[in-house]
Amino acid sequence: MTVAVFFSYVIFWLIALLYVSGFFGMMEHHHLVKKLMAMNLMQTAVILFFLVLGQKIGGVTPIAVPGLTDPDAYVNPLPQALMLTAIVVNLSTTGTALAFLIVIKKHWNTLDESEIMRRMDK
Repeated sequence: MTVAVFFSYVIFWLIALLYVSGFFGMMEHHHLVKKLMAMNLMQTAVILFFLVLGQKIGGVTPIAVPGLTDPDAYVNPLPQALMLTAIVVNLSTTGTALAFLIVIKKHWNTLDESEIMRRMDK
């Protein structure tokens, strides 16, 4: 029984593992590019979580199908639309952060967070 429950929710365990690895990556690494990559892991985990929650086994694409009048047979398009927006926000956040990292590298000549903080205190 326990094994069946574990394997029925294996996708959620994988998403949780992805999120936790991103969280600890942000907490443990001092290199700013690695922190950005860990943040992207967390964002990807959240997007996957909402997409998995929005799926329906045996669901039909939300386009009018002749002869199919039951609204419960269609998949709700709202989670997919929201996650498409989240992907765009993820992309723009990553691009902006990379631009900031270029400026930080030019100004401080390093991307190590502790080194930048040490130099800021002087």
